[in-house]
Amino acid sequence: MNPLVVTNQIFIHAPIESVWDALVNPQKTKIYMFGCETISDWNIGSALLWEGEHEGNKMVFVKGYILDLQYPNKLIYSVIDPFAKMEDIPQNYLRVTYDLRSIDEHTELTVSQDGFEHAADGQKRYKDVYNEGKGWEPILIEIKKLVEHSK
Repeated sequence: MNPLVVTNQIFIHAPIESVWDALVNPQKTKIYMFGCETISDWNIGSALLWEGEHEGNKMVFVKGYILDLQYPNKLIYSVIDPFAKMEDIPQNYLRVTYDLRSIDEHTELTVSQDGFEHAADGQKRYKDVYNEGKGWEPILIEIKKLVEHSK
């Protein structure tokens, strides 16, 4: 089976460190990730939780683990929906990779999500993330707005 990968890219007129901060700072992730804050100590192997509120209660909407972290160029983590009706085992986690590259006064941010072909409901999950080619684009646009407007 061919690997199923969703990849999107954006150029942000800001230093790479500012873009990195938007990816790991809970107050900033809350702005572009549907009200969810990242909860982690940002060490390889540590848990990464996406916590938000629903009807006044704090909840974990997505969970995973930090797989790789190379400040300020690469962040890789796994993700699973804790409410999905699938077994919470490593093969059902998807992988998200942020690659950052400094180019002049811009940062090139590329996001890839993979692991669908071995995960439960992989085809459906791929189709949901791919979203007719939009993939991560709406989130990347919000990150760009956030970072460029907070300079």
